[in-house]
Amino acid sequence: MNKLFYAVIGVFALIVIVYFGLPKLLTSLGLHPHHDIPSYQLSGKRALIVATSHGTLGDSGKATGVFGSELSVPYYAFLDSGIEVDIASIQGGEIPVEPNSMGWPLATDADYRFTEDAIAMGKLTHSIPIEQIDAAQYDVIFLAGGWGAAYDFAQSDKLAEVVTKANGKDAVIGSVCHGALGLVNAQNKDGSNLIEGRRVTGVTDKQIEELGISITPKHPETELRKRNAKFEANSAFRDMLATHVVVDGNLVTGQNQNSGAEASLRILELLSKSL
Repeated sequence: MNKLFYAVIGVFALIVIVYFGLPKLLTSLGLHPHHDIPSYQLSGKRALIVATSHGTLGDSGKATGVFGSELSVPYYAFLDSGIEVDIASIQGGEIPVEPNSMGWPLATDADYRFTEDAIAMGKLTHSIPIEQIDAAQYDVIFLAGGWGAAYDFAQSDKLAEVVTKANGKDAVIGSVCHGALGLVNAQNKDGSNLIEGRRVTGVTDKQIEELGISITPKHPETELRKRNAKFEANSAFRDMLATHVVVDGNLVTGQNQNSGAEASLRILELLSKSL
């Protein structure tokens, strides 16, 4: 009886250690580094977060979509600063979410908060079609990433138009990971390409290769370099554990899923200076 009891206790202890320890281990390796975001009072400002509508990885049938934290982290960074936040997608309606990205062991606190927030989940389920967006209404346009964006961000003329018009009124333009693909066809006020000659980052070709998703039609590093952007990134033994954020004027870009919190913070800093 005692042996059975201690065996059960041992198994239970192991489960607890794995359940609580694995997320901490991943964080220590570089996944979702913590950033303290000061309290900002930005009521009256409006932000739009744009996500993919594409939910399948190539012909494999494997589910994909937006990576959870690339939407949830900026959502609450903005909302907690008094900003009104809308969520749009390329086609509108329910936004597909990368499986497991909002669950253990990859989820951030913002992911758990989001999935328990009826208003937030309603915005995810009933996102605004990009065709219905009036860019002039927003102070921030934030392009969330995830593998799904490889299939519909650079391909959307309307998204390029929204970013172009927002930039034209000096809104802050942000992106993270594959979200940078929404920048590649946008224009400056003079008609030149928005990112030409500007410092930017996005998910690296190395990370795409390491994750085995080279089958996707658009790769951010490749596409940004094609537009003669000054591409920057950090690397690690696995690039999914690296992070980098670049601020160039009104343009704030984050390298990957680890960069959402810092990118959001930099956006808030820019907004606070414009008050």
